[in-house]
Amino acid sequence: MKKKTVPAIPIEETTIFNTENFHQLCEYLASQDDDLKTILITHGYPPMWTRENTFETLVHIILEQQVSLASALAALNKLKEKTKEITPESILTLTDEEMRECYVSRQKNIYIRGLAIAIINGNLDLEKLPEMSNDEVREKLVSLKGIGNWTVDVYLMFTLQRTDIFPVGDLAAVNALKKLKQLPPEITKEDILQIGEQWKPFRSVASMILWHYYLSAAGKKNT
Repeated sequence: MKKKTVPAIPIEETTIFNTENFHQLCEYLASQDDDLKTILITHGYPPMWTRENTFETLVHIILEQQVSLASALAALNKLKEKTKEITPESILTLTDEEMRECYVSRQKNIYIRGLAIAIINGNLDLEKLPEMSNDEVREKLVSLKGIGNWTVDVYLMFTLQRTDIFPVGDLAAVNALKKLKQLPPEITKEDILQIGEQWKPFRSVASMILWHYYLSAAGKKNT
């Protein structure tokens, strides 16, 4: 990590990370946690992972539920081949058989169609979500079938770029934390969340440092 002067962060005003403050937030966390500092020294800054606020992004996150990132991306790319552009309207033109040909499971087919219908019916307006609080976004999204807290966490972090989300349901982040802090395998989610409290109000950025650590250790830095 290249050392540079870090201006003071107005913590009470920083709720969204961006290209202008991301490295600054990483360095702030490193100044508070020696383990995170070691990651930055060893592996450099994490990528600032972001995604556009689109229907396709939410489809992608649904596809990533409980499967590898590579499998989810393969399914997304097959859907793109079928539809040319992944929109609520184009998804609803596909038959169940065509969805299966795109490696979409029966359950995820139901979830994705339900999401498409919610957007078309006006029950979900993606353009309004950035104006909502984290809790309001969570309440809105989890009301849809197949969207749980992990999916919302990823959306809040990657798409809305909210600074203070810890995805306790994400195995990669949790396993990286266990390794980094030498935690027992049987540690509870409640204890994991308690450890994450030390990184407030920048738990999203800490999570990205953990993912960076996990991917670097696995030799997948560009994933």
